[in-house]
Amino acid sequence: MHAAPGRSTLTRMASPDLVPLDTDVHWIHGSPSPRRLADPPLQVHHLAPGTVLIRQSKDLTYEAPFILLLLGEDRALLLDTGAVDGSELRRTVDRLLEGRTTARTDDTAYELVVAHTHGHGDHLAGDAAFAGRPNTAVVGRDHAEVVAHFGITDWPAEVVTLDLGGRVLEVFGIPGHHRASIALHDPMTGLLHTGDTVYPGRIYVEDAAALLDTLDRLVTFAEQRGVRHVLGCHVEMTRRPGHDYPLGARYQPDEPSPFMTVEQLRAARDAFRTVAHRPGIHRFDDIVFCVGEGPRVLVPLQLRALVEQVRWRLGLHRRNPTT
Repeated sequence: MHAAPGRSTLTRMASPDLVPLDTDVHWIHGSPSPRRLADPPLQVHHLAPGTVLIRQSKDLTYEAPFILLLLGEDRALLLDTGAVDGSELRRTVDRLLEGRTTARTDDTAYELVVAHTHGHGDHLAGDAAFAGRPNTAVVGRDHAEVVAHFGITDWPAEVVTLDLGGRVLEVFGIPGHHRASIALHDPMTGLLHTGDTVYPGRIYVEDAAALLDTLDRLVTFAEQRGVRHVLGCHVEMTRRPGHDYPLGARYQPDEPSPFMTVEQLRAARDAFRTVAHRPGIHRFDDIVFCVGEGPRVLVPLQLRALVEQVRWRLGLHRRNPTT
């Protein structure tokens, strides 16, 4: 099973009839100590009909990634499978697709495409739960498999389409954090998904030159497409400008929304231009760039992570929002 890709040109596609998204959500954000775990394993929120955002609990994994499910008339796209075993996610997705599956009036099956924003382990740990699922294609995680599945011939500049049936998505490459990273645009809702390339948190830069190009293309795309919402896979910032939670934090009561604006995307692009060639940790209001993998990055991150782990295990966090 393979959803046929297509081509798209970079022209304005904004519509006054965009389906609004319900982004005013109180997301699960972990528990103050391991002795008082209270979050469910998954939080499922319907942003709009056929648009579902799922968050894995920080009680299970400090990564707490967001997983996006988009439903069309003929197939659905699941973007990422999370950081832990995917059994619970598989059951949840099956329930969400049940109505579409049983409502088929012909002999064709309702299909599921399982793809990834990129190939890091916290976004594909649940893949095995979908292997062998009927009428399901699990896209590979490396660059060659990604471009082959989506039919991308001019990586990363080319924008291709993925038809879910009555809902056509746009896909293109956004390397810099990971060589095979992709962005996904849903013209129906004005949602641009940027994976781990842009989100309110720490952006780990694998290739600075590639990320500079990626951010330029993301801003141009968002402006020309009339994007309304920019969504990544994590939240690691607090609501205090320039302050992020430590690496490995299991309790984040003061985190902002995972949804960012095009203005924030533009600001992130402009900020990265000033630090792209300077290894280290660079903090800005809504985002933190971690450039390189040397001691200037790793030592501060690991020291903060160690202190945070001790505080959490000793139950030193208060229930009220703190930074």
